[in-house]
Amino acid sequence: MADGGEGTVDAFLALPTWRASERIVRGPLGDPVRAVFAIDQTRAVIEMASASGLELVAAARRDALRASTYGTGELVAAALDAGVRDIVVAVGGSATNDGGAGMLAALGARLLDDWDRELEPGGAALARLARIDLTHLDVRLRDATISVAADVDHPLVGPRGASAIFGPQKGASPDDVRTLDAALTRFADVSAQTLGFDKRDLAGAGAAGGLAFAFAAFADARIAPGALLVAEMRGLHAAMRDAEICFTGEGSIDEQTLGGKTVLGVAAIARDAGVRVVAFGGRVTAGAEASLAERGIVAVPIVDGPLDLARAFSDAPMLLERAARRVALLVLA
Repeated sequence: MADGGEGTVDAFLALPTWRASERIVRGPLGDPVRAVFAIDQTRAVIEMASASGLELVAAARRDALRASTYGTGELVAAALDAGVRDIVVAVGGSATNDGGAGMLAALGARLLDDWDRELEPGGAALARLARIDLTHLDVRLRDATISVAADVDHPLVGPRGASAIFGPQKGASPDDVRTLDAALTRFADVSAQTLGFDKRDLAGAGAAGGLAFAFAAFADARIAPGALLVAEMRGLHAAMRDAEICFTGEGSIDEQTLGGKTVLGVAAIARDAGVRVVAFGGRVTAGAEASLAERGIVAVPIVDGPLDLARAFSDAPMLLERAARRVALLVLA
């Protein structure tokens, strides 16, 4: 399972009919990076983080003003080149705040200023956007079905928008946040003028620094909770039918879990099937534990004593095995 963040491609590569396809693409700050997506005969799953992700940029180099989703657009083009017309884009873990402008540029759109010069990469440049030329936008997008796997419901702009909520973790200062929010507002305005409709307030449009907005507006993509989308494609509903108990988990079971991450998505399907759920977490906050208990989910922390973070990561398999053994003994008893 996965929820649209890192590991989503791996969830599909674990299946026998899926294979990995690798490309060298433009990273968030223009450096070449090696990115992998999953593909079967008719479908592809792309992780934007593999091309435009925060982990690709050293902390000292993170630059939300300049980071671009161009490489993600290159992966979409690669999937289309492979004959795929059903594409899932997992948008967790982004380094970008460009509203998906880079992705559109990689697929042939031209974002121009008042002098018809193409804008440089990054979200800040969108403040000078005058018009969007879609003459050479990849026509194959019209026949493609694109789904965006997101785990947030934030709009593109405003106090709950991409810049305000997620910009700081990508290196944006308070001044940068204001700059980026104004630039994305300009992008939304020009997009609405170009397309004749406005999707800036769509739930989830702010995911991945607004990448979800661009897919929804320019490729008619649907934005869906990542955990439920992955569960649907992986066949989790069918797997639950004869089960008595379901085990799931994630690194940190906290307030974000309650917003639609893996544990909550799995639990919703299990509840419909009448299956009990145990969720293991590297840590479990008191608030999340109480809220999950109200939903019939038992949250179990795997760390059983004081432990520094590096050791917790390195010992995770052993810690999970020990916690699972204790739970299994209780179930059997």
